[in-house]
Amino acid sequence: MTCTSSAPDDLLFRAEQGGCLSREEILELLSLNDAEHVEHLYRSADRVRAACVGEEVFLRGIIEFSNHCMNNCRYCGLRRDNRQAVRYRMDDDEILDLAEAIEDRGCGTVVLQSGEDLHYTRERMCAIISNIKARTGLAITLSIGQRPFDDYRAFRDAGADRYLLRHETANPELFAELCPGRSLEDRIQCLRWLKELDYEVGMGCMVGLPGQTAEDLADDVLLIRELGADMIGIGPFIPHEETPLKGSKAGDAGMVLRMLAVIRLVTRDTNIPSTTALGVLDGDSRMKAFKAGANVFMPVFTPQDCAKRYEIYPGKGDVKKADGAINDFREFFGAMGRPMGKGPGGRRKRP
Repeated sequence: MTCTSSAPDDLLFRAEQGGCLSREEILELLSLNDAEHVEHLYRSADRVRAACVGEEVFLRGIIEFSNHCMNNCRYCGLRRDNRQAVRYRMDDDEILDLAEAIEDRGCGTVVLQSGEDLHYTRERMCAIISNIKARTGLAITLSIGQRPFDDYRAFRDAGADRYLLRHETANPELFAELCPGRSLEDRIQCLRWLKELDYEVGMGCMVGLPGQTAEDLADDVLLIRELGADMIGIGPFIPHEETPLKGSKAGDAGMVLRMLAVIRLVTRDTNIPSTTALGVLDGDSRMKAFKAGANVFMPVFTPQDCAKRYEIYPGKGDVKKADGAINDFREFFGAMGRPMGKGPGGRRKRP
């Protein structure tokens, strides 16, 4: 029987113990608005995080190596039709040098992120991946969008370990509206291919999209559970002035935190970052996420002249860069008794 809103503590107890939540129960947790119950949700998620993935917080160093994109997504500042964007591409040696710097700073993973830029062909990406593997001990996460199956297979053979491909929304009509010329069905097919090729697979969604409902967010949680994602990124929608969604209302940081906590309760042993976008929307909430189920921190190593042009949303280029962010990290997590994780910090899958 579905728990009623008069007994959220009973529902949270069952969720913390690993009970399989229905769509209605997920929706109930996302709809909590009483401060005491919301805090109970965060504490429950934090206990599950401690039990299933431990106290360590793992660092993933991000390199945003190109802001060119062939797509025209209505929410993204990198969209093809943004004529105000000043485009750049990094050369291979610059990417490799940054990867070495990431390892030197104590990160166990490099995240290679870009718009969907086919200038970086299958062969070129494979060369970059294999050279990073030869020169470092880093795990490699790719976040370069939808590609053919054979590209994914070649990247995996070259040494890529993980792939992040956010599904953005589980509502197919909303997805089609946001991403002209693309379909949610095709995005999910790519995620299934990645699982088939034995990547650790990351997905995730935006919170607060125009037209999005709480029911849509519950469906996001169910889709993440269904596809068995290993990493989940949840961030707020932040409108960009050079997109069709300029002037729209931004997402709510509180709902992002509730989504993060519910996803921790549902997925248990996944890796969940506190996203950069959450920090841009509300710096305090980025740290609060680590008391609501998050266990991954992602400092940006993109050089400043490029980082300010990788403006998916406004404020992205103003995020504190790697050394400053890592220093803040050490102080904050040291006070929490959360050590910095060593090594790549892959998913600790339960039997």
